Amino acid sequence: MTRVPALGNVAELVRRAAARGGEHPALVDVTAGTTRTWAQLDAAVDAEARRLRALGARPGDRVGVRLPTGTAFCVAVLGALRAGCVVVPMAPGAPERELEHVLTDSGAVFVVGDAPGVSGVPTQEPPDPEAAAEPFEAVGAGEDLAVLAYTSGTSGAPRGAMLPHRALLANVEQCAALRPAPVTAADRVLLAVPLFHAYGLGPGLLQVAASGATAVLMERFDPEEALAVVERHRVTAVVGVPPMYAAWLRLPAERLRAGFTTVRVFGSGAAPLEPDVLAAFRRASGLDVFEGYGLTEAGPVLTSTLVSGRPKPGAVGRPLPGVELRLVDVDGEPLPDGVDMGEDAAGTGLVAARGANLFLGYWPDGAGGPSADGWFRTNDVGYLDADGDLHLVDRAGDLIIVNGFNVYPHEVEHVLCELPGVAEAAAVGVPDPDTGEAVRAVVVPEPGAGLTVERVREHCAARLAKFKVPTQVEFVDELPHTPTGKLARRALR
Repeated sequence: MTRVPALGNVAELVRRAAARGGEHPALVDVTAGTTRTWAQLDAAVDAEARRLRALGARPGDRVGVRLPTGTAFCVAVLGALRAGCVVVPMAPGAPERELEHVLTDSGAVFVVGDAPGVSGVPTQEPPDPEAAAEPFEAVGAGEDLAVLAYTSGTSGAPRGAMLPHRALLANVEQCAALRPAPVTAADRVLLAVPLFHAYGLGPGLLQVAASGATAVLMERFDPEEALAVVERHRVTAVVGVPPMYAAWLRLPAERLRAGFTTVRVFGSGAAPLEPDVLAAFRRASGLDVFEGYGLTEAGPVLTSTLVSGRPKPGAVGRPLPGVELRLVDVDGEPLPDGVDMGEDAAGTGLVAARGANLFLGYWPDGAGGPSADGWFRTNDVGYLDADGDLHLVDRAGDLIIVNGFNVYPHEVEHVLCELPGVAEAAAVGVPDPDTGEAVRAVVVPEPGAGLTVERVREHCAARLAKFKVPTQVEFVDELPHTPTGKLARRALR
């Protein structure tokens, strides 16, 4: 098992990998056409840490990183962590409005990458992946804040989840304890997922670094191109999301079987994997997909079907070693087996977790974090079967998951209601074969407003990240409400 001291600095994963196998390939950047060894990556991280210090960044300062999946992103994040800074990962496709909120709320000193239109926050050039410098001793460890990851809250306003070095390293160690191991030193791991997302960062980049494996990076996923990359680079492990497997299923089964001959393990996370996709992928490729569940606040993985060693349709597995899981009521009290929480929810409860991988709370004061006894109550509703496997049956707060990214209806509805001529609006998730779910807007226009679908979508596109923009827009005379006046989302679905 890969042992990772939970009190170290995350960037020391690279230092240790370089010490164990400095000439072993660390990052194969398909888009850039480059390969960097662990020794080269370690030197580039040292150079970036020194560059950030020269630019004025000090330990504890928040540094935004807005770069696509690639070598430069890896160097920027690891360099900032080695310098003692707090990384604020940002989506390259995020609109100005969202960037403004994240940068203002976090108090970032600057952004590495591009942040157009955000006033008062300077931008810095991406790091040079080929740079090298004298070793820089890592600053910060343990409970020191490492990553401030913004995730939508139930109110719709993004909140910064405070992840210390301890939480990220603990989750790496917890995942490394699984059998079969998700990543070993001999693996070539396909990372065609966004690295700014907690799933791409933790189970992706950090797991590769902890094992001293090789990451094969793709800026964007395309099923044909990704399959060719798997063949060309003899990929042995895939960190995937459900839409990737659905897209691969559109290719001929014989093509998949031939292309995946080197792969030993497929992983899926960030969103539920539909049982029919799991079964169809097994039939087409002859290989299983192991599913996991987690959230940003958990660093991020909580459960995996790798714990039992066998996929189970509709289940997201059992807790990782070192993670405790239980079902609770809305007050956080543990539920006995078989408790009925209401309509269509027999035997279910809110998922609560405890472990060294949990966050410190939300920025800036730690509000909403684990309780005094270490338990954190999520907004996910599920039940445990007789084998102890977790099944998710709903998402409290009506969360929509598009391509593995969280979309809270309140955020979309707030933007919709800013459009002149909108009297009332609702946003719900609808099934989508490409992205898992998509956003559907139901709008009540004011009399004579003359709204069009195009106008509504253009308004949203200018104010929301691309994956949050409604793909469907419907105009109605009124929205359904409960007797107490609450919007009846189930009826809209």
